Amino acid sequence: MARNSYELGVGVGEDHLALADAVAGFVERTITAALVRDAVESTDAGSKVLPYWDSLVAQDLLSLHIAEDLGGQGAGLLTLAVALEPLGRGLHTGPFVPTVFASAVLAAAAKAGDAAVGERLAGLADGSRTGAVATTSNLTGTVHEGTLTVSGTADGVVGARTADVIIAPVTVAGGQRWVVFENIDLTISAQDGIDVLRGSVRLHADSVEVGADRLLAVSSARVRSLAAVVLGAEAVGVMSWCVSTASEYAKTRVQFGRPIGQFQGVKHKCAQMGIALEKARAVLWDAAFALDRDDETADYAGAVAALIIPDAAVQVAQDCIQVHGGIGFTWEHDAHLYYRRALALRGQLGARDERAEAVAGFALSGLTLSSELELPAEAERIRAAVRAELAEVAAIDDEDDQLVALGDGGWNLPHLPRPYGRSASPLEQVVIAQEIKASGIPMPQLLMGTWAVGAIVPHGDERQQRELVVPTLRGELVWCQLFSEPGAGSDLASLTTKATRVDGGWRVSGQKIWTTVAQFADWAMLIARTSPDKPKHEGITYFVLDMSTPGITVRPLREMTGSALFNEVFLDDVFIPDENVVGAVDDGWHVARTTLAGERVALSQKMEAYATDTDLLRFAAGRELSPVARYRLGELMAESRAVDVIGSRVVLEQLSGIDVSTTSSVGKLLGMALGQAISEYIVAELGVAGVVSVPGERSDHAMEQLIAGRATTIYGGTTEVQLNVIGERMLGLPRDAAAQS
Repeated sequence: MARNSYELGVGVGEDHLALADAVAGFVERTITAALVRDAVESTDAGSKVLPYWDSLVAQDLLSLHIAEDLGGQGAGLLTLAVALEPLGRGLHTGPFVPTVFASAVLAAAAKAGDAAVGERLAGLADGSRTGAVATTSNLTGTVHEGTLTVSGTADGVVGARTADVIIAPVTVAGGQRWVVFENIDLTISAQDGIDVLRGSVRLHADSVEVGADRLLAVSSARVRSLAAVVLGAEAVGVMSWCVSTASEYAKTRVQFGRPIGQFQGVKHKCAQMGIALEKARAVLWDAAFALDRDDETADYAGAVAALIIPDAAVQVAQDCIQVHGGIGFTWEHDAHLYYRRALALRGQLGARDERAEAVAGFALSGLTLSSELELPAEAERIRAAVRAELAEVAAIDDEDDQLVALGDGGWNLPHLPRPYGRSASPLEQVVIAQEIKASGIPMPQLLMGTWAVGAIVPHGDERQQRELVVPTLRGELVWCQLFSEPGAGSDLASLTTKATRVDGGWRVSGQKIWTTVAQFADWAMLIARTSPDKPKHEGITYFVLDMSTPGITVRPLREMTGSALFNEVFLDDVFIPDENVVGAVDDGWHVARTTLAGERVALSQKMEAYATDTDLLRFAAGRELSPVARYRLGELMAESRAVDVIGSRVVLEQLSGIDVSTTSSVGKLLGMALGQAISEYIVAELGVAGVVSVPGERSDHAMEQLIAGRATTIYGGTTEVQLNVIGERMLGLPRDAAAQS
């Protein structure tokens, strides 16, 4: 059975899905509720030998991420993250996570040229030794005759109680060096910690002498990135459990005569939890992939993951408790154990202001995170053919002739079947989009024509396709959409516009609203009620309407911006011939909802007409920002990257034949909110210059984006409606009581 994208986890490809399933199966069989509860009640969880450690070692997961030339499997950090998510979901305790974190640091040092880590790395990879990493410390060192002498403490070091190898940062001459200690070098004392399942300790070094072979050739930024991936993957597993557990509870817990998941407050909270999980998975995937690639931006991607994931995990765990109500606050329920784990992981990754500053620093340095997709080898064969054909189109001098060539060649909507498109597979669509962008060919803006074509091609007759689809694809026709009504906005099925059967066609009367570019449109898509005695989703017919038909009155609606993009449209006994019915009479709801748009691959979730990270960085360039302003800029840049990566994952999932409808909705929702947040940030930082036009500040542009952007979370389905959709389709929550009637 095909899975939707929410069920996949961090991985996308078949190998990763199989690994995640295998680890999840191991967790379900091995890490039982009784074992977890035994560990909860143990007074010595930090030193307790886990009964399943040998079984876990036998799964051969400890060396997944280590390069083959270092004795590992060479699968990379992304594959390790795929395995860590189900372990986190199962509330795994013990030395596995601290050990793979330590081995990842050693492997990074080896990659940087440190030849002295091999023996220690081998022991961690085969499970004969365990490791731990102190993410922060008060250890200091002095160098004398080539020997480093270390003293001081490190608090809250997870897994160090039983670790053989401990890695910690040491301040030396004002800088930070990462040092390998053996357990016997240090005095180790247990500390009370918020995570009752995982022991933390204080390390104390008293003039410990360290040779050169103990100093690692790895930067603090790289260690923080590795922490973001390894600890972040476990945090994503925590989030996954919280989302699914809260959703299942919301489906079955009945209050006031219905499941609590029907109440919009609960449904929206669960939907926001699901959105946070998808965002966290995306940036984790991005950071792990970047570290495996090891380019100059890898630590930038790691910083984004470190900023987003830990706080999201804590919030989702809190919300899980809230959805469960009183039962969620009991010791017997596992929700508090996941909340404690999320808090502990966040603590390991450092203070939020430090994490936000790291992202801001990378962003303002001029580094750019790539959004290039890693496509299958077949893409290059497709690319050669596409590039050759597009070169012929680019060579056409006359603009009108070029538009005809684009339309007739199927380039505008290549996912459509021939002859209107190119019957392009998802992979072909991606390559075509990339090559069109590279060619610089100006593409026609079809606007609502995209939706019209998407309905007429699968449901229209040959005449409609010939006379309407072809000229639309050539950019010759402008369309509008007569769907929304004053009393039926997001709830389209409640429309009241009536179409009455007459000789040769239909007479239509009613009012439509929020109709984009109706004052310029040649044709309109119209849905009207043709059988008022049928249920509300039935008895609706889909028409195409010539906007020059008598009886149509268009009244522009002046918006907050002062312009009039939207319109009211009044239909007064407008005649539509039978030949302009698309699909079957009374089947218009099906026509409107089941177009070929679902097969189209969209390469971006952002709304480029509104504020983006480009505007944000342009505003910040050369400007002295306060610490608070840098903090917020870091947050916005991280959010922007998450939207980009969700879009990339959607494309890759489409290439794998996965249902991406819910994840795509998540990306669009986040993208709309992002544009609003960026424009709000810029205007707020400008102060007076943000609300009046000041020469040199481009404040007029910022004001326009701010005002115009308020519409993005309203049209096309408000944020609240989209949250309902995500809650119902992603998480399976029950539909609102009114919607079921």
